[in-house]
Amino acid sequence: MSGIIFDIKRFAIHDGPGIRTSIFFKGCPLSCWWCHNPESRKTEIEQLNFKFKGKNQIGWETSPERLLTDVEKDRPFYEQSNGGITFTGGEPLMQPDFLIETAKLLKQNYLHLCLDTSGFASTKIFQDASQYFDLFLFDLKHLDDENHIKYTGVSNNVILKNLEYLVENKKEVHIRFPLIPKINDDSKHLENIASYLTHLKDIKNLNLLPYHKIAQGKYEKLNFENKMKVTQEPSKTEVENIKSFFEEKGFAVKIGG
Repeated sequence: MSGIIFDIKRFAIHDGPGIRTSIFFKGCPLSCWWCHNPESRKTEIEQLNFKFKGKNQIGWETSPERLLTDVEKDRPFYEQSNGGITFTGGEPLMQPDFLIETAKLLKQNYLHLCLDTSGFASTKIFQDASQYFDLFLFDLKHLDDENHIKYTGVSNNVILKNLEYLVENKKEVHIRFPLIPKINDDSKHLENIASYLTHLKDIKNLNLLPYHKIAQGKYEKLNFENKMKVTQEPSKTEVENIKSFFEEKGFAVKIGG
């Protein structure tokens, strides 16, 4: 059993509770306009040619056993901080067999596991994988299906069904809401998001992820179209106002991961 990842970030503090190791899976079925990891879109290992720098490899093959050996080095930090391992990407559910086998092995070794996911996966894959995770960082990008398709390339129907499955099965879920100017930050949509999450009842934690331009250089290097090139980052005041809006609705809100 092997899979392809493109990064491992140690001592992460924004990808779940405590000190964590974040493992970035390659491959994503979405094509979000604001994606800050565009190098994750393709599942396969890529060799890119950069002028004056030669070749640069994105991604490498690994196994569950190698990843266990790797993350075990930082176990004392997980134990001291109530941290653990976060699977992110890309979309980890694009490599379901590798994800499940890795999660199963790490769970057998008493590690706290978190899945950072778009929720876009078949019902069977999603439900099979969900049993191994202690916490879900679940992206909720847009409630309107037409807009979701326009800005991410896929429907949100299965995404919402998978989120509702987690809630029905009493899984711990933190919502991650990317705050994207002129796409999902209008007052009507914010009201709809708050109403939908309130209806789910058990969702209390919400992370606001304000749009930023940090990935613009990646688009140039990868020769990808940057549809957000002229979009401005939301101001601190705008973000704080939206944070207050959700807090008034009863959510525990954190800015950033």
